[in-house]
Amino acid sequence: MAESTKPPKLRVEGLSFGYGATPIQHDISFEVASGAIFAIMGGSGCGKSTLMKAMIGLLRPSAGTFHFETEDYWAATPERRADIGRRFGVVFQNGALWSSMNTEDNVALPLRLFSGLPDTAILALARLKLSLVGLGAAGATMPGDLSGGMRRRVGIARALALEPEILFLDEPSAGLDPVSAKRLDDLILELRAGFGVTVVMVSHELPSLLNICDDGIFLDAETGTAIARGAPRKMGETSQNPNVLAFMNREQPADGAPHETR
Repeated sequence: MAESTKPPKLRVEGLSFGYGATPIQHDISFEVASGAIFAIMGGSGCGKSTLMKAMIGLLRPSAGTFHFETEDYWAATPERRADIGRRFGVVFQNGALWSSMNTEDNVALPLRLFSGLPDTAILALARLKLSLVGLGAAGATMPGDLSGGMRRRVGIARALALEPEILFLDEPSAGLDPVSAKRLDDLILELRAGFGVTVVMVSHELPSLLNICDDGIFLDAETGTAIARGAPRKMGETSQNPNVLAFMNREQPADGAPHETR
């Protein structure tokens, strides 16, 4: 992807976060270009998903700032943060679908809560979003009757319901077979190409990281900060950090301890 001349869509500066008195990461800084597919990488327990929570408003950081375009998200009023949040689409690892609703109603739910549209228009839009992810015929199907890959795609359809500018994905390919994972990767690329959506993706799946991500950050559990930044493929080829190389090449780190990748 050609380098964007637009100002960054997201900007993180000096961000520190944790749970209670337990710090997880500190002094995290990076930018996400408009239209990029940006990866948040690192080993088990380093805080990848927690960083995403700080970016979508589920966890207030202990220090630093997070800007959406020019606006400081955590300095805004709760009402303004809610407005900004509706410009985000979020897909959690397990899909977080309501098991008591069919796929069409799951996708329609954000529209019913926030759009003010009549129900006929909401259902039409829900069907359209399902069609975009290749599930136009599955509207009446219950989530429990779908495969893991199909549930992820329903989650993406629901995340797209309100026409978000940013799509946050937490381990979108985790647990999927290679064919389903490749289909999901292709869908993410199609959404970026067709709608210009910016994607922030937490992942440890190397094929996805190497094939679809333009940029990324590598979080390290040992030092509690970011130790690498750039395109995942370039990280694997040029990084001098043994922990980054171990992750990207699925080897053991320098201390000989097994390197976890989840």
